[in-house]
Parts: sequence; C-alpha cells; structure tokens
Amino acid sequence: MTDRELDAAGIAEPSLRAAYTHCRRLNARHGRTYFLATRLLPAARRPAVHALYGFARRADDIVDDLGDTATTAERSAALGALQAQLDRALGGGDTEEPVVRALAHTAAVYGIDRRHFADFLASMRSDLVVTDYPTYDDLCAYTHGSAAVIGLQMLPVLGTVVPREEAAPCAAALGVAFQLTNFLRDVGEDLDRGRVYLPADLLAAHGVDRELLSWSRVTGLGDRRITSALMAAADLTRGVYRRAAPGLAMLDPVSRPCIRTAFVLYGEILDAIRDDGWAVLHRRAAVSRRRRAVVAADGLVRLASARVRARVASGAQGCAPSPAPGPDGGKAPVPLGGSARKGTA
Repeated sequence: MTDRELDAAGIAEPSLRAAYTHCRRLNARHGRTYFLATRLLPAARRPAVHALYGFARRADDIVDDLGDTATTAERSAALGALQAQLDRALGGGDTEEPVVRALAHTAAVYGIDRRHFADFLASMRSDLVVTDYPTYDDLCAYTHGSAAVIGLQMLPVLGTVVPREEAAPCAAALGVAFQLTNFLRDVGEDLDRGRVYLPADLLAAHGVDRELLSWSRVTGLGDRRITSALMAAADLTRGVYRRAAPGLAMLDPVSRPCIRTAFVLYGEILDAIRDDGWAVLHRRAAVSRRRRAVVAADGLVRLASARVRARVASGAQGCAPSPAPGPDGGKAPVPLGGSARKGTA
C-alpha cells in the first residue's frame, strides 16, 4: 500500500520515499482515527497527510513524552533544533530528519504557507512553560497554533470547490474542534504532565479548580461539580464542530469522505465520554473498533460514489481527470465554483 501511495504521488527518490514511509508508520501507530480517515483519500494525497501528521507527532513527542526524562531546557533545545532543521529544509537545504524532509517536500508541492509551521512550533514551545489557561480566549490563542493551523495546512492537500480563503475558517475550526475533543478525553493524562487545558473560568463556574481535579485523579473518585464542568466543556466543543460543519461541502468531493469520517468519529468521542460517565480523569474513552469500521465503510461507499461522479463529469466535459501533484513543486488543483458544499473533519 505504501509503494502505491508514493508512486501515485510521484515520489521516486529513495531517501524521500523512506522519509514519507516513516511518517506513515507514525500515523498508523499513533493516530488511529486520523489514519483510518486518511485511507479514504485518493492515494496520491495520502503521503502529504502522513508528512503533516509525522512532523506534528515528532514535535508533540519532544514536548509530551512521559517516558522521556529530558529536562525542560533539553526539550526546548530539541524543539529549537527541529525548528532550525525545518527552516533549513524549507529554504531548500538538506536534513537527515525524516519528518522534516517529508514535510518540506509536502509544503513545496502543495504551496503550504510556512507561517503555519512557525505558529505550530510556537504553541509547542508554550507547552514547556504554560500549565493552564485562565479563559477560553487564552486557550484559543494557544489552539490557533496547535490546531487551527493544522486544518489550514491540510486545506491545500484536500482541495476545495470554493476559493481557499472561503473554506479556511471552517478548516481552522475543525482543527480546533478535534483538539478540544482531545483535551476533554485526555484531562487525566494532561494533569499528569502538569497541565490543565480546560479554561479556568469554565471550571470555576462549576466550582472546580486544579486541586479538585488532582484529588479526583489520585483517588479515582468522581464529583458532581467536575461532571458539570466536563459537560459544559463538551457543549462548547460541539459548538465548534457546528461552526466547522459547513466547510465539509467546500472540499473537493473526493476528499469529503475522509474528512466526514474524521468529523463523525471525533465527534463520537464526545459521546463515548458521556456514555462512560464523564470518567476522563480515570480512564480514556474511545469509539469502539466496530463503530470505527462501520463509519469507515460508509466513507468507502461515499468515496466510490464521488469517484464515479468525477469520472462522469470529466467525460461530459471532454477532459481527463487532473493529475496528482508531483515532486516538482506543482500545487494540487483547487477547483473553484460549483454548487456542492462540503466540510472538513
């Protein structure tokens, strides 16, 4: 499967193929929902998504690996080295770091704004020193770099049927919705890292503070105030999904099944948290393997339908389908106009 994806994307150079393969393995190992959805993309676009995920995962591991005994200063230095390698690679230089090499190639092929990567790394650096967020506005400043820009990085790869700037707010909102979902699911694990991502003012409105969260984490006991705060956080997150939803219809039709699958499965993590009694301080809630398979199967049906419609449309217009972007820096086609609207997930 990996060779077919790389061949479809026109990636021929052996070391570059190895870099993309490394990123794909990271995605398959750590991003269960994300990887499943990625497999619904056309083969030529999957390596780019793996590269984006692989780089984000590498940076996140530098900051958050609980099994790593590195000091804050050492983690900061590692992030700085990663930034330096990325800057060099984006400027046309070489690097031995596979995730950076694949990312730089993807950025060149799809014309991804390099500022998105700088904003992402800035948020990663803040994780080394910031341990909580007083308000939701404060959290949004963080999630712009840690999540919204991920949606913006993805947009050129996915393609749109409207001008890209029109789809950008929905793509950014979807990235934030996914991350807020992760924050809610991982409250306990983040607390172990010394961080609380739920806004302090939201918690305080329900009588919750870090001390109460820590007590619940240590004792394994619940508290109705915590449950109330978690429910409010879930409601806030669902509101961000609603803002993102119109973007699904703005995507290239062949990308929609992928993003819709991620949209549905990530949203259902909120349902799983609710159904597990809001016990996120004690265990991680997850969508069942069977449910993931059902949603993925629906995505395959939608993908097949989209491909048929695309072939029919191409035949009616007397033209061949657009080729996949190759390694020469050509950007993915972003068809404009059209009436079908779709979003990202």
